Amino acid sequence: MVFTIYAFYLLGDWLDGKFHAENQLWMKICTLGGIGISLYQVIRQVNRLNDR
Repeated sequence: MVFTIYAFYLLGDWLDGKFHAENQLWMKICTLGGIGISLYQVIRQVNRLNDR
């Protein structure tokens, strides 16, 4: 979970540097996307455990 969020944070930081974003917009968008994907993975794993 932490790795996914950190990877998306690094992607956003790289995009901000590449496109010269002033207010770190890409970092914010990518980090939120990473959080969303991580939460989806956790919910999916919990549902699998409940089905067993």
